[in-house]
Amino acid sequence: VTQGRGDILVFMPGQQEIEATVELLNERTKGFGTKLGELIILPVYSTLPSHEQAKIFEDTPPGARKVVVATNIAETSLTIDGIVFVIDPGFVKQKSFNPRSGMESLVVTQISKAAAQQRSGRAGRTAPGKCFRLYTAWAYKNELPENTVPEIQRTNLGNVVLMLKALGIEDLVHFDFMDPPPPETIMRALEQLYALGALNAQGELTKTGRRMAEFPLDPMMSKMLLGSEQFGVSEEVCTICAMLSIGNQVFYRPKDKAVHADNARINFNRGAQGDHISMMNVYNQWQETGESTQWCFENFIQVRSLKKAKDVRDQLLGLFERTEVELVSNSQDTKAIRKSITSGYFYHTALLQKSGHYRTLKKPQTVYIHPQGALAKTQPPPRLVCYFELVRTSKDYMRTVSEIESDWLIEIAPHLYKAKDLEAVDTRKMPKGQGKSVE
Repeated sequence: VTQGRGDILVFMPGQQEIEATVELLNERTKGFGTKLGELIILPVYSTLPSHEQAKIFEDTPPGARKVVVATNIAETSLTIDGIVFVIDPGFVKQKSFNPRSGMESLVVTQISKAAAQQRSGRAGRTAPGKCFRLYTAWAYKNELPENTVPEIQRTNLGNVVLMLKALGIEDLVHFDFMDPPPPETIMRALEQLYALGALNAQGELTKTGRRMAEFPLDPMMSKMLLGSEQFGVSEEVCTICAMLSIGNQVFYRPKDKAVHADNARINFNRGAQGDHISMMNVYNQWQETGESTQWCFENFIQVRSLKKAKDVRDQLLGLFERTEVELVSNSQDTKAIRKSITSGYFYHTALLQKSGHYRTLKKPQTVYIHPQGALAKTQPPPRLVCYFELVRTSKDYMRTVSEIESDWLIEIAPHLYKAKDLEAVDTRKMPKGQGKSVE
């Protein structure tokens, strides 16, 4: 702020760090009075509502200075006019997949030299500029990698492997990838596709696998969609798939209205028996209001995300005909909906332990229901749950969780779950008053 005129762009790893930085800047600048001129401090991250994001493109009033605090979304995805100064702390949040645990985690890591150059290039697009790097020249030269690790080397490859199999590529180990992924990740994907019935024991694509490959979805989600026809709820599960595909971007939680936002979320969770049906309720109610933007605003829901979900849903419905999936609906049968979810996500199940936490049934590890989940405060907690994904933040959390019954696992995946295993688990002594059964 002691430099010449021009707006400032500050890079931060994620939403939490951005909100903390904005709060700190607002507090610190209060003490300067009129000495600095007006500072307009604006956050930018992917889950911020569109009308809030749009503020960064507004012209800066005369005598004022705009400070944009952003994630790496501002590296390449958008250009903000008037940025003269860039402050680069040298860190980024990256998604990382562990094939052993099947867990994805957002890890704060050092940026690459290529990303550092990209960030400095944001300064002075419209006038001469400066980049302040908050790390030493030695660190830049010796510690920063040349390039960012390609995404194919740090994500779940289920969909990639299924697509390659559908294209007739059998030998994946020797396939000429531009950036070869770790062999362990490929083996994990093959193992998962075999369990889902997409591949046979020889590693060849089955009829089910060919149908699954028609959908541009994760294999577990494709299997859930195909399974929903059998349970008579394909329309409802199509809605759930569309909502899952937009990621964790349905609700937003402004700091000054956190209590109201939490209450709005709780209303959708009430009696939903899990996050999947809660998400379906959000979409259906939005449709009932005629896709009202005002309704979204009142319920702290991202209208942009729901529009994206509608586009995905329309695309999936279009693929139903090609894959010969019959469109059937019964939104009242929540048991059939949860059974359909289990038909795709039987690998992602966890059981309540005596200590009150959960333990995954496959590749056992201790996990917890995400605090913002529909079942987070359910008393007594559900005995057996099925989850969409595992994420590592402060703890290993299950995200998007629904309550299921042990009988369903034996019915849907007899090759993985035996009655005696689940009986032994189900009859194990629970904490007092815990381990309720599902209606």
